[in-house]
Amino acid sequence: MRCSRRVCEGFPVPQFVKTFTLLLLAALALGGCAPRPQTPPETEAQNRHLLHLVRPGDTLFAVARAFGVSVEALKAANGRTDDRIYPGQRLVYPWPQGARFYERGVASWYGPGFHGQKTASGEVFDQEALTAAHPRLPFGTRVLVRRVDTGETVVVRINDRGPFKKGRVIDLSRAAARAIGLVQSGTAEVAIFLLP
Repeated sequence: MRCSRRVCEGFPVPQFVKTFTLLLLAALALGGCAPRPQTPPETEAQNRHLLHLVRPGDTLFAVARAFGVSVEALKAANGRTDDRIYPGQRLVYPWPQGARFYERGVASWYGPGFHGQKTASGEVFDQEALTAAHPRLPFGTRVLVRRVDTGETVVVRINDRGPFKKGRVIDLSRAAARAIGLVQSGTAEVAIFLLP
């Protein structure tokens, strides 16, 4: 019996096995190149409440308006009967009506070196405003940014372009980064939701 590198002459391989093997190898090779669909990690999270860290100057009415919920819903979610809130306090709130999952990826932040300079939208950048840079979303779009590991959230308005580092999906202002505990770590995985 003479053997070649591929197959022994005495043991012929059926054509369908060869075809199946080639298709399997091609699928495995292309599988690493094909874009993987993003499955929203938020399906189960939308049944829970979201977290907001109260900043100096926040009022219950301003927080409710920013997240698109009623003051009554915000009070009920936090078991409050009065309107007083304090900096550093963590408030929970229900998911805003009409929020749609957009993307998930790494967020970073920018601030001191850009404070006072013009953004891509023409606005002057204020590192203490709740704004962000995004590569594609229209200026003025409001998005809810949820930190995946802690559940902390912030609502920002897109007024700049960026980030310009591969693998990052949004660049938050310093104030927005502080609201979700991102200043020290520098980056974190987030889910982004479009608000109506």
